[in-house]
Amino acid sequence: MSSGKTVAEQILSARSGVDARAGDVVVCEVDWILGTDAATPMAIGYFEKMGGQSVRDPSRVMFALDHYSPPTTPRTKAFHDQVRAFARKHGIEVRDVGAGISHQLLLESGRAKAGDLVVGADSHTVTCGALGLFATGIGSSDLAAAMVTGQIWLRIPETIQVTLTGERAEGVSAKDMALALVAQVGGEGANYQAVEFRGPAAEALPLEDRLVLCNLAVEMSAKAAMFPVGPADPGARYARAVSLDLSALSPVVALPDAPANVTAIGNAAGTPVHMVFVGTCAGGRVSDIREVLRVIERAGGRVATGVQLVVTPASREVERKLTADGTLPRLASMGATITTPGCGACCGTSGVIPEDGMNVMSTANRNFRGRMGNPRASIYLASPAACAAAAVSGHITDPRTMGR
Repeated sequence: MSSGKTVAEQILSARSGVDARAGDVVVCEVDWILGTDAATPMAIGYFEKMGGQSVRDPSRVMFALDHYSPPTTPRTKAFHDQVRAFARKHGIEVRDVGAGISHQLLLESGRAKAGDLVVGADSHTVTCGALGLFATGIGSSDLAAAMVTGQIWLRIPETIQVTLTGERAEGVSAKDMALALVAQVGGEGANYQAVEFRGPAAEALPLEDRLVLCNLAVEMSAKAAMFPVGPADPGARYARAVSLDLSALSPVVALPDAPANVTAIGNAAGTPVHMVFVGTCAGGRVSDIREVLRVIERAGGRVATGVQLVVTPASREVERKLTADGTLPRLASMGATITTPGCGACCGTSGVIPEDGMNVMSTANRNFRGRMGNPRASIYLASPAACAAAAVSGHITDPRTMGR
């Protein structure tokens, strides 16, 4: 008698029509295909080399001009023109400059559902797994093949079961949980494996917190991460089990130059901060930016002299909500630079680039050297609250101490 299936095995068996298990190679029908301006131009070249004449189902494809938003060179402007022209020819939806990040836009659309298979030419497409679906990042050649055929081949990954227990203390954020998990598992500890979040604490998390945990799973090299809507089968086989006790956590910071280089924030307290970046698919949603304003106002409503605060909403819808409720105008009145929705400074292709020698506190998911466009800047990753605390104090500060 065969063993039961993990959620990843359930979804990929359903999408392939094969009774498959981890290690099997299957060809799956894709529900959603996401392209970005960073990868789609190359995918168009592969599409043509493959002899592609048409896109199998344009209604299941969406392009987002999010990495070069706005374009800063004639070359990146040409990328946008190429993507728009291809989309017009094949009837594909394009979310243009300022609309937001590809997977954020899919989440906002309400069109993706539990059990779907989502592939996107951005490694952080895994974020969508918070909805109980299988979402993974792919390369440009796979993006092209998926557009031609509506399918993708995958080796079904083994699954790590991550059980979340305990009740988090006040001041501990989803970003603290995610970074603590990355540190525990390691930067390559989940290589080509799916992460399945379970446990009473997981079930209690709001969607925006689930998004952060799925997003950061790729920093453990995970193929996918998900908060299942339905249970795995009895007897499902897991590569290993990991437990994270939320009640034992405190605010943390990832030191340069790796997301897994995590320490308690108190160990880095006092480190000077010159730029604070709030945004990206890990920390640019409504609740994140509202939290930044809340902490700053609680601490006196002033950004420290010499600190550059940059805020980049993850989408136009996020920008609209935060403009309507006064959050963005209030931050702008404090001197914050509010930039076009999208990836912004996170990957160094658009937005504000830090200067030589700067220490940057960021809500993003990566702090590799040169990640924000300048290898002579140092990037620290932390929660929106910790980033706000650094903006007010001018140095790394435990956000729980602010405004007391």
